[in-house]
Amino acid sequence: MTSRSSTATARTDSQVRAVAHTQTLLEGKDGIGTVRRTILPGGLRVVTETLPSVRSATFGIWSHVGSRDETPALNGATHYLEHLLFKGTGKRSALDISAAIDAVGGEMNAFTAKEYTCYYARVLDTDLPLAIDVVCDMLTGSLILPEDVDAERGVILEEIAMTEDDPSDCVHDLFAHTMLGDTPLGRPVLGTVDTVNALTADRIRRFYKRHYDPTHLVVAAAGNIDHDDVVRQVSTAFDAAGSLTRADAEPLAPRDGSRSVRTSGRVELLNRKTEQAHVVLGVPGLPRTDDRRWALGVLNTALGGGMSSRLFQEVREKRGLAYSVYSYTSGFADCGLFGVYAGCRPSQVHDVLKICRNELDQVAQNGLTDDEIARAVGQLSGSTVLGLEDTGALMNRIGKSELCWGEQMSVDEMLSRISAVTPDDVRGVARDLLSHRPSLSVIGPLKDKQAARLDDAVA
Repeated sequence: MTSRSSTATARTDSQVRAVAHTQTLLEGKDGIGTVRRTILPGGLRVVTETLPSVRSATFGIWSHVGSRDETPALNGATHYLEHLLFKGTGKRSALDISAAIDAVGGEMNAFTAKEYTCYYARVLDTDLPLAIDVVCDMLTGSLILPEDVDAERGVILEEIAMTEDDPSDCVHDLFAHTMLGDTPLGRPVLGTVDTVNALTADRIRRFYKRHYDPTHLVVAAAGNIDHDDVVRQVSTAFDAAGSLTRADAEPLAPRDGSRSVRTSGRVELLNRKTEQAHVVLGVPGLPRTDDRRWALGVLNTALGGGMSSRLFQEVREKRGLAYSVYSYTSGFADCGLFGVYAGCRPSQVHDVLKICRNELDQVAQNGLTDDEIARAVGQLSGSTVLGLEDTGALMNRIGKSELCWGEQMSVDEMLSRISAVTPDDVRGVARDLLSHRPSLSVIGPLKDKQAARLDDAVA
C-alpha cells in the first residue's frame, strides 16, 4: 500500500502514489514485529515496526549529520543545532513544545553523535499523532532566532563544563583525539568553548538548511502503531512545511569511505587534580559494515564486557585495583576503535596498565578459550534481545539501521550471526586488531615520574 496525504494543500492521491514506494522489509508473526518502509516524495523515508501488545509508541527522526560533517570552525554546530530545534517554530514556542508532550505524560529528547542526530518522543499509542506533529514541526519549522542562539550558548557551555568535570566521560573524547587526531572524528561532539562562542545564528541556520533536507532524514516509529497512519501523518506534517516538493529526489545513501586508522604508540596525558586516574588503552577497531564485527562483539564481551570477563576478573576481582574496568568498541562508516577503560588510584596506574596490556597481548597471541567464547556468545545474545524490550529501543534499531546500513535485520538473524561466530573467528579478529601497538589516553594527577613512565604501557 502507498501513503496518502489528507491536507488540502498536499498533492493529490494519484501524485503521491506515483512517487511513494512502500515495502515490507521484515515479516512478523501475526503482524507482530513487521517492519515496513515507505519512501515519500522528496526522498523522505518512513520505517515502522509494529508491536500491538504494548500501549506505547516511540516516534523519532534521524538526520544524516553528525560532528564528523563539521569543519574545524563549525565544531559543535550539529549539537548546537540539536538544542535550537527545541527553542521554537512558527507554530510553537519552546514552552509549547515541551508542554505538549508533558501534558500527555510523554518523554521527549534528542542526541547527537559523530555520524547522526536523532530527535524522539515516547508517548501512549493514542497520543502518537501529537508526537508526530510536534517532532515534525521541530524538524521542519525551526526559527533559529539570534536571541535563542545567544541564550542557548550558555547552556551548551555549561554542558561542556559538566563533561570536563567528569573525567570518566571526558577520557573517551581524549582517546578519540589520541587515535584520530585533529580530524572531524577526532574532535568532540560538543565542540569547544572557543568554537561554540564563535558560532552565529546565520552560520547555524545555513548548516540546518544544508543538512535537514528530507533526503537526509529517516523517520522511525515503533510500538502499537499502524504504518499507513504514520505515513499519512508524517506526509501531512512535511507537506505543510513545503518539504516534499522534489518528486525525483532520492534518499541519501549510507556513508562509506576508506579511512584507515593507523595510529599506534601515541600517549596523551591531561593532568588534572582528580581523585582517580582514568585511562583508555586501545587500538584501531573495525568499521561498522565489516562482517567481522560479530566476532569483535564476542571478543569485546569476553575480554571486558561483564563481571566474568578477563579484565574484570584480573583487575578488579583478583587484585582490587579498580572499581570500573571494561572494554568497548566504536564503529564508524569507514573505521573503528577498540578501547579498554579503567579508573583507579593514581598510584596504581602503572599496575593497571601493565595488566591490561598483558591481557591484550595474551589474547592477541593465544586467543580466548572455547569456554570464554561460548559464555560470551550467550551473554551477547541475551543482552541483544533484552536491549530491545521497549519501543524506544526498537525505534533506535530500525532508524539507525535504515540510516547507517540501508537495510533491516531481524532479531533472529542477529542472533544467528552471533551464534555462528566460531572460536577461530574470534581468535582471528583478536590477532588482527590486538597485535597493533596500542595508544593511551590518561586523565589524572600524575607526577612527573609517573607521566614519564606512560610510554612503557605502549612500548
